[in-house]
Formats: sequence, structure tokens, C-alpha cells
Amino acid sequence: MNVAPKDKNAWLWIPFLYFTQGIPYILVVTVSVIMYKRLGIGNAEIGLYTSWLYLPWVIKPLWSPIVDLNGTKRKWFLMMQLVISLAFLGIGLFMGSNSFFTITLSFFWMAAFASATNDIASDGYYMIGLTQKKQSFFIGLRSTFYRLAMITGQGLLVIFAGYLENKYGDNTKAWSLTMISASVLMLVLTISNFFTTPKFEGSSSEKEAKPAGFLEVFASFFQKKQIGWVLLFILTYRLGESQLVKMASPFLLDKLEVGGLAYSTEAVGTIYGTVGIIMLSLGGIVGGILISRDGLKKWMLPMLLALNLPNALYALLAITQSTSIYAVVGTVILEQFGYGFGFAAFMMYLIYVADGASKTSHYAIATGFMALGMMLPGMLSGYIQEWLGYDGFFIWVVIAAIPAFIVLRYLDYPADYGKKTAETDE
Repeated sequence: MNVAPKDKNAWLWIPFLYFTQGIPYILVVTVSVIMYKRLGIGNAEIGLYTSWLYLPWVIKPLWSPIVDLNGTKRKWFLMMQLVISLAFLGIGLFMGSNSFFTITLSFFWMAAFASATNDIASDGYYMIGLTQKKQSFFIGLRSTFYRLAMITGQGLLVIFAGYLENKYGDNTKAWSLTMISASVLMLVLTISNFFTTPKFEGSSSEKEAKPAGFLEVFASFFQKKQIGWVLLFILTYRLGESQLVKMASPFLLDKLEVGGLAYSTEAVGTIYGTVGIIMLSLGGIVGGILISRDGLKKWMLPMLLALNLPNALYALLAITQSTSIYAVVGTVILEQFGYGFGFAAFMMYLIYVADGASKTSHYAIATGFMALGMMLPGMLSGYIQEWLGYDGFFIWVVIAAIPAFIVLRYLDYPADYGKKTAETDE
């Protein structure tokens, strides 16, 4: 078997691979919320059932050894991408059925598990296919194309759905065609990855050091310093944002008489999927630069504030029910930039937590708890919103940020972690 040398055609396969990784995630986690809202599902059901779709990303460490020990990463991600395409096709075809909510949720579950598995395989392939130097060099490129996938999913596909809604006057038909189009897109990307990804893995080309056992990996993670405070911080860091992200789109879409702002599907797709994602990406880039320059300690508190303070603007919008496009876009710009800015500190902290032996597995466990911190509050968000109304809900979102600030006071980590030094620059 001919095995390609490391770093081969990296400029070609990395963009396709990480664009493909982002599409199913954004469709499952975010676009599903907008779709179900336009199809008449209540906020409580949307918040509960779409939040459960985070579960595969929470528990993916449990089957990551299966991906690692059986077959090649390339075969795994190609197979999972094909499954995702079929799942989206199923959603589109069964959209008009009497039990469409149950059936389409089942297909979203299929896509979610396949997408989480695709993440494991793609990230593993990235580490196998690149030298350590190139892994650092291409981290920005892979992030950029992941963000472009989010723009495509949350922006262009939602705008397309809104266009079809207006054209046909039938939301079910519009979203059916949109999800079939997403299926075709995934199939095209799968074929592209088949032709662009080199075969790096061979029978004797990759002999990775394996831990003594999977249980030992888990045990060593939970023996880390301050693990109780660490897990509490991971679970509460985005406690407010995890609820806001589920109800922000329904808030913009809902009618004025129930406290919403009555924006169209196309408008929401444009605001969040283009301007919002651009600001999210910019916030992350700026955050990474500042941490690299000054270290994590200096920016952790400012970034936590940046993540949460803009949420108060949603409360102001809900209280005033201002439909001004300038007020809405300004709120989204500040919230999404703050989210990207604050998330940079969070991801750097997770890397710190995972540092040491078995860092890849420990990072998967840490990100699993991160996903749990998004899933559980999101499940309750719709019920809380229906109980408090949009104005009370967004006030609660601001209050929900307080626990993370309290826990932060007790965390102990190196002040200069993540800072470039003369040694790291060489």
C-alpha cells in the first residue's frame, strides 16, 4: 500500500475537510431551531428536543477508541459524511408526513452521531497527516473554513429557505427542498474529500503510543489538580449563552403580540449567518492574538465579561420591543463578537486542562463536558422563556452568568499560559 508523505496537498484537503465538518454541526444545532420554529413547533419543545441533539458531542469520547483502533480515519470520515447526507435527505423527504417532528428528529439524531464521529476521525486525520510544525501553521486555515461552513449553513441555507417560503407560500415545502439541497451539498463535499484527501495511514506507517487502557485515561483525567472547580467552571462558563443561543432566533422570528420582533426567515439568516458569523470569527481571532501576546491570566476576566455583558442588550430589545434594524444588528454584532472573544479564553483553558499525558483523550473529555454545559441549560431554555416571557428570559440569561465569575476566583493556572515566548517562536 502506497502511503503519502506527511503534509502532502495540505492546502487542498484541509479546506474541504473542515468545511465539511462545520456544515452538519451548524444544521443540527442551530438551523434545526429555525426550521422547527417556521414549521410551528413551540419554543419549549424546540429548546428541549434540539438541545438533546448536543448529546453525541457530549459522549463522543466513549466511542473514540473504536474509531482509533478500527480501520483508517479517512474511511471513517468518508463513511460518516455519506451517512450525514442520507440523514438530511430523509429529513427533506419526510417533512410533509403526519409525524414529521418525530421522524425528522430521528434523522437529526442520525446526523448528530455521524457528525460527532466525523469530528473524531477528521481531527485524528489532521494530526496524522501533518507534521507538528504544520499542525500549528494550518490551525487558522481549518478554523476559517469551519466558520465559512457556519456562514453557509446558518446564513445562505436559511436565506434560501426564506426565499422558498416567499416563493411557494408553504413553509413545509420550502424547508423540505432546503434540507434536500443540504443533502446534495454534503454528497458533493464527501466526493470532494474522497479525491482530495491523501492516504496517509498504512499498516505500519502509524504506530501511535496507546495508553494502558481506556479506564486509566478517564481515571487520570479526574485526578487532575482542582478537578472539581475545573469541571464546575467548564459547565458554567457559557451558562447564559447556552440558553440565549436557543431562544435568540425564535425571539427575532416570533410575532410582536407574543413579545418577538417579527423578523422574516431571510432577515434572521442574513443577520446571524453573515454579519453574526463574521463578528464571531473576528472576535476569536482577536482573542487568540491577545492571549498569545499577554497570556491567559490577563484576559480571562475581560473575555468572560465580553461573553456575557452583550446579552443584556437582548433584554433591552425584549423590554422595548424595538424592531429597528440598527438596534438588532448592533446587538448581534456585539453579542457575536463578544462570544468569539470570550470563547478564545475558554478553549485555551480547555487546552491547559488537557495538557500532559493522554492529552488528546483528555481534551475530548473536556470538550464533552463543554457540550454538556451547552445541552442541559438549552433543554430548559424554552420552558423558562415561556414561563418568564422574552423580557424576563433575557434578564435571567444575564443573571445566569454570575456563577462562572464566582468559580473563576478559585481557579489556579499559570498566568503566562498560551503566551508566545522566545522558545516557542523558534
